[in-house]
Amino acid sequence: MQLNHCANRLAPAHFETVVELLRSQLGFVLLRRTERAVWLRQPGANVDLQFSRSPTANRDADKLRSQVAFLSETPKEALEALAAWCKAHGLEAEVGAYSDREFYLDAPAAFVDFVIEAMRPELADYGVEM
Repeated sequence: MQLNHCANRLAPAHFETVVELLRSQLGFVLLRRTERAVWLRQPGANVDLQFSRSPTANRDADKLRSQVAFLSETPKEALEALAAWCKAHGLEAEVGAYSDREFYLDAPAAFVDFVIEAMRPELADYGVEM
C-alpha cells in the first residue's frame, strides 16, 4: 500500500473559510469536492489532505497532538500571519508553542480534531535514507 491522503474534520460553519485559507495563503489546489468533503494538495507534495464537514459540537481536548504540519524557516511568524488572516475573515485563531522551534495554530471554532503546526526544517531531518 502507498500513502495517499490524511483526513481531518472541520466545523461546517467555517469549512469554506479554512479551505480558502489553505488555497490563498498556502497555495493548495482543490483536487475534488463533494457535498461534505474536499481533497487538497500543495504543489510539490505527494500526500493530499481531505477535510470533511463535521457537526461535532465538542472538540477533542487532546487535539494538540494531532497536527497538519508544515516546515518553515520562521514557523511562529508564518502561523501568526495565518492567524491574522483568519481573524480578518471572522475566525478566531491563536498561536501556541510546543518548543522554541515548533508552533501551532488553533482555530477552536473550526478545527475539530487537529491544529496546524509549523516547525523549523531541521526537525524534519531524520537522517533516514529513502
